[in-house]
Amino acid sequence: MKICITAQGNTLEGNVDPRFGRCQYFIFTDPDTGEFEAVQNPNVEAMGGAGVQSGQFVAQKEVKAVLTGNVGPNAFETLKAAGIDVITGVSGVVKEVIDKYKAGELKPIQAPTVGSKFGLPPGKNN
Repeated sequence: MKICITAQGNTLEGNVDPRFGRCQYFIFTDPDTGEFEAVQNPNVEAMGGAGVQSGQFVAQKEVKAVLTGNVGPNAFETLKAAGIDVITGVSGVVKEVIDKYKAGELKPIQAPTVGSKFGLPPGKNN
């Protein structure tokens, strides 16, 4: 079983990125084996639709859950349509977040946590 964690770096020792669609990296891992792959997010600089594009990218990796700080409505719907659990409010070190997930301490949400323009840099959200 694979899960995805949004990350600010490409290691398990880095911090969780609070954004989904425009996070720096996606870390795909099997929590049982500890094996992981860090992939730079190809949608960081997308003009629009970063949430949907990132959702589709993650869905192609056949993950069971996404762990992130926040998720907007378009990304949330894309992930839910793919049957992926969305867990938000996640922060701290990636490895510690994986341990919390394995322990059953993190639960999926039922609605997006931010508006559709959350991840855009200031001045680009209009």
